[in-house]
Amino acid sequence: MYPSTARFLATLAESYTPVSRVTLFRTDGRVEQLDHTAGTVTVDRGQQWRRSCSVSHADPALIPRTEADKVSVYGAQLRIEAGVQLGSYQELVPVGQFRIETIDGDVDDGPAVIVGQSLECIIIDDELTAPWRATGTAVGAITALILRSLPDAAVVALAADAAIGPRTYDIGDNPWEAIGEIAATIGAEVYCDAAGTFVIAELPDLLTATPAWTIAAGEHGVYLSATRGMSSKDVKNGVLVRGENPETGTATAPVLVVDNDPGSPTYWGGPFGRRPKFHTSPTLTTTGACTAAGTLLLRAAVAPNSTANLRSLVNPALEPGDVLRVVYPDGAADLVQAASFAINLGVGGDFLIQAISAKEGA
Repeated sequence: MYPSTARFLATLAESYTPVSRVTLFRTDGRVEQLDHTAGTVTVDRGQQWRRSCSVSHADPALIPRTEADKVSVYGAQLRIEAGVQLGSYQELVPVGQFRIETIDGDVDDGPAVIVGQSLECIIIDDELTAPWRATGTAVGAITALILRSLPDAAVVALAADAAIGPRTYDIGDNPWEAIGEIAATIGAEVYCDAAGTFVIAELPDLLTATPAWTIAAGEHGVYLSATRGMSSKDVKNGVLVRGENPETGTATAPVLVVDNDPGSPTYWGGPFGRRPKFHTSPTLTTTGACTAAGTLLLRAAVAPNSTANLRSLVNPALEPGDVLRVVYPDGAADLVQAASFAINLGVGGDFLIQAISAKEGA
């Protein structure tokens, strides 16, 4: 969850006034605050760009009509913040940094509707125009690919780094897909957070992570309702990892990492059966590297066996992957991981959190 104060989280359960701020960064260097009549920020861990936005501005003059107006759409960005106001107390947190994709609307009456995507889209669009060789360590290669497209980007590594074998990506390859392939070798994912910082991190482990937020029923709670389900679809209990590098002519022996806990419902060879996942990467050059990658990949592979849809009061500081503790009206509790949600700017009330990887009896 994006850092906020204890008072901010406590205020979410009170009767406060929601506030939001939208800042436009034009390509000619001008910066201005935009009044907005409505807006939504959608956050989804399953998308290549985690965040998208739609903001309505009353004045149709913002809609580009001439070549000069490209300063507001051809590479311009929005920064959006949302928060709470209670009396004289006000606190906002960032909910996204976006490249503007479109501005359109009724040219006479408005509104002008601005649609944007978070900064991963800049790297996705910047396809390779020359071969690019990844060497050194995973974090170093990922960082270099990000800075290739965004030289001023802030990159934070929260995952353990490891050496990788050389890997050359070809002309026309998608650098964001290359980043994902390299990140998989250290069991990590890469995303742009609410403040526009690129983060290299492992998905939190339900068994060890401290919950970022509690969604509890009852007085001073933010819980409204929930549905819950479970499925074995896409759950894997083994990962076979191979390192095959045509550039060096080397290959590692296959390494099979399995759920070997007889007490686990996904125990390899138990009632769940054997359901392997396969991962091959030229960046893995040793048996130890394959084992380490397989261990981290297995943790993710066995996790998404439960789903939960939670309706709660709005928390704009939430991030996908956050571990949440849910306390139901009967006192039972679960741990879940947030996967997607949408924040309505300037509107209080509730929002729906789609969650994965629920753990009972938390």
